[in-house]
Amino acid sequence: MGDALIHDSDAGIERLLEIMRRLRDPETGCPWDIEQDFASIAPYTIEEAYEVADAIERQDWPELEGELGDLLLQSVYHTAMGEELGHFTFQSVVRNISDKMVARHPHVFGNESREKSAEQQTADWEAIKAAERAGKAQGGALDGVAVGLPALLSAHKLQKRAARVGFDWPSTDQVIDKIQEEAAELVEARDTLTHAETVEEFGDLMFVMANLGRHLGIEPEAALRAANAKFTRRFEAVEAALADKGKTPEQSDLAEMDAIWDQVKIVEKAAKASAKK
Repeated sequence: MGDALIHDSDAGIERLLEIMRRLRDPETGCPWDIEQDFASIAPYTIEEAYEVADAIERQDWPELEGELGDLLLQSVYHTAMGEELGHFTFQSVVRNISDKMVARHPHVFGNESREKSAEQQTADWEAIKAAERAGKAQGGALDGVAVGLPALLSAHKLQKRAARVGFDWPSTDQVIDKIQEEAAELVEARDTLTHAETVEEFGDLMFVMANLGRHLGIEPEAALRAANAKFTRRFEAVEAALADKGKTPEQSDLAEMDAIWDQVKIVEKAAKASAKK
């Protein structure tokens, strides 16, 4: 039965669950898979989530299909280990998230009206989540924000939580004033304080920058990812332009590369303006 299921390409999730059981079998499984635990697999889970985001960013839909499969495998891996230890099963995990989605959407699965603004639905969602946290004895405004999140995303979530209870600047002007204050403190730290104190001031500045993003409706992690992609694209264009001259960046200098960079920006902006017409 096991082999038939494993080789049945139409068997769906049951096939994948059986494959994982076989991989983790203490006697006949894969030695590497048998040795893994939650902590050792967690970095792969994070990596696969980022690869999903990368495929979406590039709008590579065949690639996304594969990456979603890789991410699903991570859930199957963790639930297999949970089942072995008696903590939970794949079916209990599915039941848990299904119950949660039904409970959090009373305007779809219950008697509440769907005639709400997006803002009201968001407020209702947060109220339901707050009630869930209270049921878990998570009474603090910041309780439940995962410590393992990427730092920018964590800053964004922490600030949103604090803002819900009124701990927030009322306008972006005050956030920008704080950015200027933190930038000045960073310069002072660089010039007069220790490296550790400079690191602290740098972190403060980044935290306030994330707060400005929140006030502007910008997700800082996504904005920085886009900036990284733009830098990569433009620097690769600089390398290509130098290659046309038979040179590498190491054989060039900053002035020449800056000049090419500026030309790349001009070309990009012209192409963007043309696309809007």
